[in-house]
Parts: sequence; C-alpha cells; structure tokens
Amino acid sequence: MSIAPLWPLGVYFLGVLVIVGGMLGLSYIFGQRHKDRTTGDVFESGMVPTGSTPARFNAQFYLNAAFFVIFDVESMFIFIWALTLREVGWAGYVAVVIFIAVLVVTLIYLWRAGALEWRTAHAQPRPGRATERSPQKEGPAS
Repeated sequence: MSIAPLWPLGVYFLGVLVIVGGMLGLSYIFGQRHKDRTTGDVFESGMVPTGSTPARFNAQFYLNAAFFVIFDVESMFIFIWALTLREVGWAGYVAVVIFIAVLVVTLIYLWRAGALEWRTAHAQPRPGRATERSPQKEGPAS
C-alpha cells in the first residue's frame, strides 16, 4: 500500500489542528478577563431566572427522543437510496432490504423489551399479579 494517496488527508488534519489551536490561543490571548459580581450568574433568554429548576424530565423522555432521532435519520438514508435507485441497481436493493430488516428487528426488540412503553414506576404492573381484578363468583359457601 502506498502512502502517496493519503497525503491530502494528512494536510487536512494538520490544517484543522492549526486552525483549532490558533482559535484557542487567540481567544486566550485576546479574551476578556474580568470577574464582576454577575459574571458567574445564570443568564438565559435575556431574563434573570427566579427560583430553582422547575422539574426534572423522566429518563423515558430522552430515550424516546433518541429512538426518534435514530429512526428519523435512518428514514433519510432510505429516502436517499430511493433517489439513487437506478444507479445502485440490485446491489443497492439487497443492501437496503438488509438495512430495513435490521430496523424492523430492532423495533421489534425495543417493543418486546418494553422500551417504547410510557409508564412511570408506579404504573408498572407487578410480576405475578393480574392487571385487572377478576369478578368474584357469588355462590353458596361450602
């Protein structure tokens, strides 16, 4: 294997390091250094916040958001594949069928694992107990 085709990548990497280093160095040299009374205060949207943080989000919210982003990005891949269908031919078709099969298997796994359920810990059914009460039969006591 020859190293000759990789020199542009090395130059690019070196250029990125020089630019990032230059930005950090210049901001350190020319940056403001002051410690006013309000420098460390929280400032958001032009308003000084009052009170504490209103509430914490359930971790399930972030999990569902991550699932949405993952499946949304994968739908973009499928859309791009549809645009280039004639150029990629049968090899591209087989690749996207495998890709969709992996998506379906992942979705089934998440569904069966209960990761898509939106319940709090108090609403989870307890193991070994029925979720609905069965009606008791009325009858003579023996």
